[in-house]
Amino acid sequence: MAKIADLLAQGRTFSFEFFPPKSDAEQATLVKALYELQPLQPSFVSVTYRGGRSSRERTHDLVAGMLKTTSLTPMAHLICVAHTRLELAEIMVNFRKAGIENLMALGGDPPTDVVATEGELRHAIELVELARAIGGFSIGVAAHPIGHPRSPDLDTDRDQLCAKLSLADFAVTQFFFEFEHYLALVEQVSSRGMDKPILPGIMPVTTLASIPRMAQMGAAVPPDLVERLEGAAEGATEGGRDEAVRQAGIEAATELCEKLLAEGAPGLHFYTLNRSQATRQIYASLGLP
Repeated sequence: MAKIADLLAQGRTFSFEFFPPKSDAEQATLVKALYELQPLQPSFVSVTYRGGRSSRERTHDLVAGMLKTTSLTPMAHLICVAHTRLELAEIMVNFRKAGIENLMALGGDPPTDVVATEGELRHAIELVELARAIGGFSIGVAAHPIGHPRSPDLDTDRDQLCAKLSLADFAVTQFFFEFEHYLALVEQVSSRGMDKPILPGIMPVTTLASIPRMAQMGAAVPPDLVERLEGAAEGATEGGRDEAVRQAGIEAATELCEKLLAEGAPGLHFYTLNRSQATRQIYASLGLP
């Protein structure tokens, strides 16, 4: 299994993100997406984690299953909130026993669907330190182009990101829609003497209904893109409005990817929502293999 740090050292990476299924229907959707995306030969795929024993087991089982049954290089997510230090260490030891060498270390939000214990670690950097102490991992951390929602200001956010990156190998950004936000992030980190790779996170807006949800997730859709999507809907026939919006969103995401690659971004990380069609269309439009 390849370590992501080594893949990034060799050149650009193109990666996908999935979440572990909670039901048979979600399992079927995910299996279909994996089957359709595997031929694109992504550099790696990441699997999210929300906390709680059931989510932990689903993440572990999905990542371990990918190692055994696919040619994909998986990365497991882990959050530090609502876990004891010993529990986190046990999870990471079990990852290593399963052959998992790539870890995304996150602060995370307390799970809402289970009774959470009080966590001993408060910030992602502490989880990175613990992963380094256990050893054997290539470690990624999160970056926020417009700043973490809980950061008091942008300078503090960038200082904390650089502190994490000094111990980790790379960062992956929250999804964003404006090229300038990513460019500013990279420049602000570089000005602090940090040059480790920061992978831009891409999530196309494919429905009008998802626009308010994007803002709740920490990345508001800019007005010009909202206008573009609404214009696509207005210009289509009644039965074709959904498809017109979807295509407009994919085109906008493709244009963002083109700018990022032209600027020298170290790769692209696609938030797939466990579906493949939008990612496959962007891949084809970019001329990627």
